[in-house]
Amino acid sequence: MSDFDLVIDNATYIVTSDSKNRVLKDCAIAIKDKKIVAIASAGTLKGSKTYDAKDKLIAPGLINTHTHLAMSLLRGWAEGVNLQGFLERVWAAEGLIMNPKNVALGSQLGALESLLAGTTTALDMYLYPDAAHKGAASTGIRHITGPLFFDFTGLDGLNWEERLEIAKKWEQVLQEVGGPDVPPYLMPHSTYTVSPDHLLEIGKLAKQMGASISIHISENLGENDDVAKRFGKSPTALLQESGILESHTLLGHGVHLSDEDIELLVEAGAAVAHCPGSNLKLGSGIADIKKYQSRNLSVALGTDGCSSSNDLDMWAVMRVAANLYAQSNGPENLKAGEIFRMATIGAAKALGLESSIGSIEVGKSADLISIDLNKAHLIPLHDVFAQLVFAAGRGDVSDVWVDGIQVIANGSSTLIDFSQLSKEVDVVVQTLRKEFNEQG
Repeated sequence: MSDFDLVIDNATYIVTSDSKNRVLKDCAIAIKDKKIVAIASAGTLKGSKTYDAKDKLIAPGLINTHTHLAMSLLRGWAEGVNLQGFLERVWAAEGLIMNPKNVALGSQLGALESLLAGTTTALDMYLYPDAAHKGAASTGIRHITGPLFFDFTGLDGLNWEERLEIAKKWEQVLQEVGGPDVPPYLMPHSTYTVSPDHLLEIGKLAKQMGASISIHISENLGENDDVAKRFGKSPTALLQESGILESHTLLGHGVHLSDEDIELLVEAGAAVAHCPGSNLKLGSGIADIKKYQSRNLSVALGTDGCSSSNDLDMWAVMRVAANLYAQSNGPENLKAGEIFRMATIGAAKALGLESSIGSIEVGKSADLISIDLNKAHLIPLHDVFAQLVFAAGRGDVSDVWVDGIQVIANGSSTLIDFSQLSKEVDVVVQTLRKEFNEQG
């Protein structure tokens, strides 16, 4: 009897995303008890189960560091608007359909879309986080979320004290739902929807819980101007004063950060989730990620939600990020391998999870994807990283494992009945259209 639960054998390439960014050829990976336990030459490992990876490239699962999965129900709902116009239209639609049942459904849809595209971990901020977590975790994805905070009574009907009570019980929710291990996060929406006093409370609670924090920051210039007029400081300075940055912090967007902002974030060990597709579509601007990285500010990648970016495709995000980098800094300075790391080990570091996910190394969780290289658009292969960033796409992902469990097999979910999911989504969409039209 074999010592291994699964052996992925005969891999044409293994992209490790390790410290040396090694690309291995003709190798095998052994998995046991959710972990990668051996990497060796092809044909030298035997497992209870074997996956033949001939003509396949095995890579770490992609990591989406900023998204709103349930917004998959609002794909294409707010078009031709800037951020402020987008928020107005989306918040109106959310008020009509976003209850716990539909949030779970939309999160399940978004998580399934993510897995099919090779994303094995997603940091997701949304209403009814317990429902969102149940829906997403049912697909097998590594789903990171947490209590959402606004000053006001939001669409979920919660006041401030109720939000704090949910947060205090969040680790219990994670245990009850199960699924792949994830750390606790607290999620204040932004510095323009959460006051400095309330940010201070969240900062204290995060330290008590040992939780990380995710928050929108400096997404467009209008946001920066609004916060400066109200509080006389930049959004980042407010975070620093409130103690938010004393916990591990991941900032969504961070498009317009000043030199002083960058310095504060670097000192705090914070990271930015760069969402170039959403930022371009909403006319929010282009983050200067070369500047951020040159000053040792960690940068990872995210899609944002489907109602702004329209999909959850991290391959598209990588390509946009790479092209913007080349345009701003010269193509001679672009390294495709570094872009790919921003969606793997760099993203894991941004989440504080670099010791467990983000690369293919012995001892790490077996979050892996298999890419079919036997495609017209993927031959010839001269440069592996150029192929991944500029040629490969979500349709090339054939199989996906999270914690060593195969959640996508030959392009289909092993856990979710897509036909049934599609029918349930259609009912919600028809309800939205009807109620929105009735309201005029």
